[in-house]
Amino acid sequence: MMSFMHHVGDIILWGFIATSLMTTILLGSQGLGFSRLSLPFLIGTMLTTRLRLAYVLGYAVYAIGGWLFAFVYAKIFVSIGYQTWWIGALLGLGLGLFILISLAHLPYIHPHMACEYDHPRSGRVLEAPGFLGLHYGRQTPIITLLGHALYGSVLGVFLPTF
Repeated sequence: MMSFMHHVGDIILWGFIATSLMTTILLGSQGLGFSRLSLPFLIGTMLTTRLRLAYVLGYAVYAIGGWLFAFVYAKIFVSIGYQTWWIGALLGLGLGLFILISLAHLPYIHPHMACEYDHPRSGRVLEAPGFLGLHYGRQTPIITLLGHALYGSVLGVFLPTF
């Protein structure tokens, strides 16, 4: 059994692939009209008001986050001594649920997002996501959980066994 550090390259590779697949699900749902949620855009607009730069920065931070979470998942697999697709999916569902619940609180820290109680002319340019991101579409929670479950499943199957 090799140590965790011998698998850094594999974790980075599969973290990138899992993040790419999850992003494809989330962006595909936007294109098909199921959800208007774009986590990279929300991240990017926290950093800048320039929309093109917000997309670039948001995707960069989002990708780095995907890689970092791949290390967290790998560490969890090591600590429980077992990994499989369904454990990864459960971890992904947990992370997705945490994100969805946290979205309702995002207006309080996001400098450009309106709170649900703001006046329509408050100067904030982004709509509040609401509970579970439902203001961004009724399918948002399902799509978000599906994307995160896929992310975890990919890591559960393809990360090397530790």
